[in-house]
Amino acid sequence: MSYHVAETAVVYPGTVIGDGCQILDYAVVGKQPTLSPRSTAKREPLAPLELGAGTIVSTGAVVFAGTKLGERVIVGDQACIRERVEIGADVVIGRGSLVENDTTIGRGTRIQAEAYVTAYSTLEEDVFIAPCVVTTNDNFMGRTERRKELLKGPTIRRGARVGGGAVICPGVEIGEEAFVGAGAVVIRDVPARKVVVGNPARVLRDVADDELLENQ
Repeated sequence: MSYHVAETAVVYPGTVIGDGCQILDYAVVGKQPTLSPRSTAKREPLAPLELGAGTIVSTGAVVFAGTKLGERVIVGDQACIRERVEIGADVVIGRGSLVENDTTIGRGTRIQAEAYVTAYSTLEEDVFIAPCVVTTNDNFMGRTERRKELLKGPTIRRGARVGGGAVICPGVEIGEEAFVGAGAVVIRDVPARKVVVGNPARVLRDVADDELLENQ
């Protein structure tokens, strides 16, 4: 088994590095979280980070302990992946994007530059997240103790696509193969195979048949 770790990279003890991985300049892998006293994140001990075969952690990227990356994942320059995240094979995390804790991302999903994937989110297989998309998980924006029981990111089903600069509100479900237009503000569930646009997002039409995964 062989892999490449740049001289300037930081690899924390216990990190599991798969065959053919590349950890590039100034990347940090296996880092433990530093939590505020008011953080709602779990404080349990974390297992070592696991990097699947062929995965690349690019320049300046940070990947925390307690996370598992599948084979051939690309973590872009200056991207960050927090603890207890599970990422399937062939996923791309774009430059400067942040994937928060306790999130699951399915095989083949692509997250473009500067996107924010909030904690407690689920993205299924072959999802597309365009640049600067923002997802949210707290309807109370940090106030009331009740919020701690209700924190929930969006669920984005297989093959769904979210356009640039869209905002997805807490707990919303984006249906399979749905299409969220650029700049949309999604405050309620989006049906499968529908195009939604606007603020608040509304159904415009069906997704065209030639855009469905089954027809690619």
